[in-house]
Order: sequence, then C-alpha cells, then structure tokens
Amino acid sequence: MCHVLGVSPSGYYAWRGRPPSRRAVQDRELGRCIRRIHEDSRGVYGVPRIYVELREEGRRVGRKRIARLMRVQGLEGVSRRKRVRTTRRGKSPRAVPDLVERDFTADGPDQLWVADITYIRTWSGFLYLAVVLDAWSRRIVGWSMKSHLRTELVLEALEMALWQRRPTSVVHHSDQGTQYTSIAFGLRCKRAGIRPSMGSAGDCYDNALCESFFASLECELLDRTSLRTHAEARLSIFDYIESFYNRQRRHSSVGYISPVNFENSAPEARLATRFRRTLVSTSAEDVDIPAARASV
Repeated sequence: MCHVLGVSPSGYYAWRGRPPSRRAVQDRELGRCIRRIHEDSRGVYGVPRIYVELREEGRRVGRKRIARLMRVQGLEGVSRRKRVRTTRRGKSPRAVPDLVERDFTADGPDQLWVADITYIRTWSGFLYLAVVLDAWSRRIVGWSMKSHLRTELVLEALEMALWQRRPTSVVHHSDQGTQYTSIAFGLRCKRAGIRPSMGSAGDCYDNALCESFFASLECELLDRTSLRTHAEARLSIFDYIESFYNRQRRHSSVGYISPVNFENSAPEARLATRFRRTLVSTSAEDVDIPAARASV
C-alpha cells in the first residue's frame, strides 16, 4: 500500500501517531460554531451573515474559510423562487403620482412606507398576506392575512401600522392593485394624513423593497415548509415576521443587524442611513426628483 500511494512506511506510522494539527482543531471548533449559528437562523444564513455573527462573537475568520467549512458540513443558505402574479390593476387611470421614483431611502422612521400583497400556498387553498414595511429600518410595521383579496386585506395591514407607529407625515407607496386604488383605502389614507404613492403598472422595480421582503419570506419559510391549513400558515408567518424577521434576522441594508436593533440604536442608525444615501447618490445618474419626494 505504501508503494502504491508513494509514501514511506515510517511516514505512514508517523502520520497515524501524530495528533491533529492546531489548524484542524480550530476548524473543528469553528465548524461547530458555524453549525450552531446556521441552526439558530433556521437554516437561512449563508456565508455573509454567518461571517457577521462570528465577528460579533469576537472570532476573526475569513469568508473563504467559512465557505469551506460550510461546504464540508453540507450547510448552505437558501435561494429564491419565481413568484406568481397576484396584482390586478384597476381599470381606472392611476389616481395618485409616484412620489418615490425607486428611491427607497429615508432619513428616519415613518417617513416612507411600502406595501404589497403576496400569496401563501397551503393544502387548503391560497392565503393572502398584505404587509406595510418601513423603508428606513426594513421593519414590517403592519400586516394582515385573509383568504380573499378584497380591500379589507390592505386596510387591516394599514390600521395595524397606524396603531403601532402613530406617524405624523408618511408616504405610503404601493402598486396599482385594485385594493390600493379603491375609494375606501383612499379615504382612510386621507383621514390618517397619509400621502399615497403608486408605481407604474407591471414593473416590480417600482416596489422593489416589498418584492425583496417577499423573496426572503418565500425562500426562507414557504419553500421549506409544507403548510396544511390556513391556521398553520398564519402561525408560521406570524412567527417568521414578529420573532425572526423583525427581531433576529440580520439585514445587509441596515448594517447586518435586525430592524428592531437598528431602530433602538437610533443615532448610529441615522448615520448609517445618511452614509447609504451618499453611496446611492454618488453612484446613480442625476435625475430630477419631484418636489413631493423631497419631503420624504
């Protein structure tokens, strides 16, 4: 065997009696930490977020090493799937302008909310989820789930956001779905002092922030779970939004911390937001922004 493998017998016996190297011992310990973080994230985190977790624990380790140890253990982050279209544009022309124009940055809380609807597939049929997301912290501030797509679905999500946040001046941005163009929704926005905003029809980039949240929800929960009933789906989504997404999940857009922690560290969060706005403004082309958007 030594002749076939091209090694000396003395070298073989030295290898058998040699203790594990310091590097191997460190890799074994680091591998256990990576598996723990991966399990605590519900199997969601990939290399970037595990890297941040390890750095906060005081472990200085490179991304390539993390990727190698994850590959050895068969660990990986989640990927995304294609969506089914649920938006149905109203027949009437758009009633409100686009006050956002794909600029989803904000200098503080409750200045810009984005909203949308997605579907949840269960064995008992579709369940529909409407959310309201604060663009500053990426926190879901309002949500509602129903078995239909009538206007009360989005009204309940808006009411929850109003009850939790008590905004003084906020832009509510959505697509041109019939729920958002309805008279009832428009009247509620008027009574609450909310300025409605809508993107163009059939363009996902005009509401990219909500599309990003739905993509995370789908790949981190829905694609990995078989939901039998609407009640089971409601509990799973409630747990994902309130326990994981808002309070635990690290978001790259807010410095790899959770939305709740981002809001709690307000001075640092505002500084990070201004830095992000500077990066966007220096890399984007010069465009004319409406006066209405300037107040956001």
